[in-house]
Amino acid sequence: MAEQTDSELASLAVAGDDSAFAELAGRYRSRVFGTASRFARDRHELEDLAQEIFVRIWKGLPGFRGDAPFEHWCMRIAVRSCYDFLRKVRRRRESEWLTDAPPEFDRPTGAEEGDPECARRDAWETVQWLLQHLPEKDRIVVVLLDLEQKSVREIAELTGYSESNVKVKAHRARKKMREIYDSLERHE
Repeated sequence: MAEQTDSELASLAVAGDDSAFAELAGRYRSRVFGTASRFARDRHELEDLAQEIFVRIWKGLPGFRGDAPFEHWCMRIAVRSCYDFLRKVRRRRESEWLTDAPPEFDRPTGAEEGDPECARRDAWETVQWLLQHLPEKDRIVVVLLDLEQKSVREIAELTGYSESNVKVKAHRARKKMREIYDSLERHE
């Protein structure tokens, strides 16, 4: 028997077949968790965010028309959910700004001794820390463009921004990250 398409599974799920939705969720679990992991700070936040995304997908299934691939529709919900998540936790994170030491200032001794793995981990933590201090709209564009390797056109479709707006937001966000990084190095 041939494997059912995403559209067929979506139709079955709308009709009440829970196993069809479970199959869809299984197909896109790693993509959803991968996207959500760029926005959540810890495992608890990640699980909550991913659950919220799948709830929104479930609730939105009756609106899935099938005129675009299910994956595109699903990831658009994931991106918008991540944006909503960032807006919701922004105030809490802004209050942590003054007490949250950037990871690059607490380098493990291995990074100082030239350990490449330690240096890579340090760089990754620095990027994550800088991303957390960007406005939500800018962070989403940078994450999708630079970390998720989406094209400008894909980002425009996922976010609803124009392609030129995506480019401008990416440029400004990278510039802001550089400014934050430079100001922290001056204070070191």
